[in-house]
Amino acid sequence: MSSSAVVENPWFRRFNPSDSAPARIVIFPHAGGSASYYLEYANALAPHADVLAVQYPGRQNRISEPTIRSVAGLAEELARELREWADRPLAFFGHSMGAAVAFETARCFERDGVKGPDRLFVSACRAPLLARTSRIHQLPDDELLAEISALGGTDERVLAIPALRELILPSLRADYTAIETYHSSPEATVSLPITALAGESDPNADVDQVGEWERHTTGAFDLRVFPGGHFYLADRTADVVEVLTAHLRG
Repeated sequence: MSSSAVVENPWFRRFNPSDSAPARIVIFPHAGGSASYYLEYANALAPHADVLAVQYPGRQNRISEPTIRSVAGLAEELARELREWADRPLAFFGHSMGAAVAFETARCFERDGVKGPDRLFVSACRAPLLARTSRIHQLPDDELLAEISALGGTDERVLAIPALRELILPSLRADYTAIETYHSSPEATVSLPITALAGESDPNADVDQVGEWERHTTGAFDLRVFPGGHFYLADRTADVVEVLTAHLRG
């Protein structure tokens, strides 16, 4: 896979291209998130893997593109775009909404009989079988932004500038529509192992809810719990990277 091909694909940011790395990790961002939020992770993982950070449409360099308002819709697109990147061992890491998108993308690979990831890392996301009752995507703009601000994960400087708020609102509302209308049955499984990661004080996805991911794999499962809330990974980069690289070394 040549680095020039990546420049032409808006779905991925490859901050530290490595054509010689033995494996690849694909990072699926949270609702309202972008590829650049995970730059520190891409830098930390670079010695061990070629890192593809997903860029959903409707933000940053894809601001002019229409958003996608369903997890299934994002997964179908990503499964198609990622096929050419499966020439090396592949792992998926998804945070919050990104975990659901990563799971459904892996299911697309298995449905189509195409070689896909060999491990799925799901972070700060309740299991698909659990109903989602929040309706943040239906709130008026100011209330939606207040909810997002309370969770963390969004630069407060961006939310303080009216022109920037107007730019990010469509993608925020689309992403929250996607995750808040997402639901899957206990029968929806993948055969690859799942490692679930949780913040011990996460108000959106508590440890038990994250632990229910065990029901969505017919392979191995393990659960890692870290101090912190929904965006525990912002303060635990080294710890999370160690979990990911332990898999790569294994």
